[in-house]
Amino acid sequence: MGPSPVWAQATQPLAPAPSTGPGASGKNHLPFVCCRTQVMHSYSSEFKGTKVCSEVPEDIQNKLAVSSEDDFHYSSNSTYRTASSSLRADQEALLEKLLDHPSPGLQRPKDRFSGTYIIFFSLGIGGLLPWNFFVTAKEYWIFKLHNCSIPATREKPEDSDILNYFESYLAVASTVPSVLCLMANFLLVNRVPIHVRVLASLVVMLAIFVVMTVLVKVDTSSWTHGFFAVIIICMVILSGASTIFNSSVLGMTGSFPMRNSQALISGGGMGGTISAVASLVDLAASSDVTDSALAFFLTADVFLSLCIGLYLLLPRLEYARYYMKPVWPAHVFSDEEQPPQDCPNAPLVAPRSSDSPTPPLRPILKKTASLGFCVIYLFFITSLVFPAISANIESLNKGSGSLWTTKFFVPLTTFLLYNFADLCGRQITAWIQVPGPRSQVLPGLALLRTCLVPLLVLCNYQPRVHLQTVVFQSDIYPVVFTSLLGLSNGYLSTLPLIYGPKIVPRELAEATGVVMSFYLYLGLVLGSAFSTLLVHLI
Repeated sequence: MGPSPVWAQATQPLAPAPSTGPGASGKNHLPFVCCRTQVMHSYSSEFKGTKVCSEVPEDIQNKLAVSSEDDFHYSSNSTYRTASSSLRADQEALLEKLLDHPSPGLQRPKDRFSGTYIIFFSLGIGGLLPWNFFVTAKEYWIFKLHNCSIPATREKPEDSDILNYFESYLAVASTVPSVLCLMANFLLVNRVPIHVRVLASLVVMLAIFVVMTVLVKVDTSSWTHGFFAVIIICMVILSGASTIFNSSVLGMTGSFPMRNSQALISGGGMGGTISAVASLVDLAASSDVTDSALAFFLTADVFLSLCIGLYLLLPRLEYARYYMKPVWPAHVFSDEEQPPQDCPNAPLVAPRSSDSPTPPLRPILKKTASLGFCVIYLFFITSLVFPAISANIESLNKGSGSLWTTKFFVPLTTFLLYNFADLCGRQITAWIQVPGPRSQVLPGLALLRTCLVPLLVLCNYQPRVHLQTVVFQSDIYPVVFTSLLGLSNGYLSTLPLIYGPKIVPRELAEATGVVMSFYLYLGLVLGSAFSTLLVHLI
């Protein structure tokens, strides 16, 4: 077997190093110490000479013992080899053989029929589809609010304010609680079990959509402002619950192989694509706005109920149970001892330290600084131009009167095309994961996306006040630029999001997932704020 690639995921999850006792951190590091049933990760040369099990031959133990900590970056859930590694080829071959072909007693369960992957993909859809449907029902909200208003000739100023600035109110009601709930979720990581937070957020989202479904057929003409208040309150609760759900599940996937984190993020892209398709179907049919809204909300009800069932099913899968087992300090077990992970009744929630109820923020920020910059800047550029700029790019042949250039141009070239390209970019990361988490190419590619801003601005954006020149005189250009925007956003944002929980010890993976979600929302908030300024400059 040849040398391993520079960026390679370990096939065996590793446990964190002990901070005290015989396994305390030392100068030279023995990469692996074996117990009767699994390979335990150790950080100390003090284990050298300690009795280990017979599954690892003595010659392998001796050769592995010479590996230096400078050659590997350790994490409880993955191992990365640096580009400057000086391991000899035979050591690499021995290490890979130990990881890729463990003895029968060390075999990990397989994800049978990709059950865990499918569950995380579905949870990704469920985390964003309800929110997307809530926003997609814009015509329904305007209809209900306008229908509840006094006729136009006698319309009150406050009613006009509700209609004219409804999207702005909705954006504030979505963004502010998301940021606050991210902060709260970080503080609750070690205080409230993850299954409680996930199930509670799903139930809350389902309850909100049940209320919205009931109100579709309710005549609200006599309480316009009351209905508007209900919409805003529901949006606040929905955004907060969705944020807690998404950040918690992202953190949970940090204990799984990266393909499961990728499945969750790709599911979010699928949620956006389904919403865009639903919007197009609604636009084509457009028989009754209340019927389409009812279809949106019922679909969300069914899917959220499905997500609750799938999440309850997850711990029953052998593969998922393997990675959901608690984190214990690594040490060598004697013949009489049995590691707690091997107990069939071991709880699926890691024991929490009463001394530190709040995860340490500084080491997480330090470890994820580069990846955090990538996430913030990627979503800053995306929200800067989408949808504020791209949704106002009109067809150059709009005067022809065809449905393509009038009714369907923006929904197809902006929303559907962007969401589909974004989904493709996220899915590509299931097979290609370059550049790696410590590569300087990743921030460079994130910065390179800045050029998409002037390219979209110089398309046929309307109305134009200060910048009159339209450089790209063809409808194909916004199609290409929007595709690049979505594809690059999907691929380049997924990489740091799945890398983040992997470059920290396993016990910090969940908290790191919350921090990575905070980076994402920070980028969205900054981009949305500056998009208003950009629009005024055009």
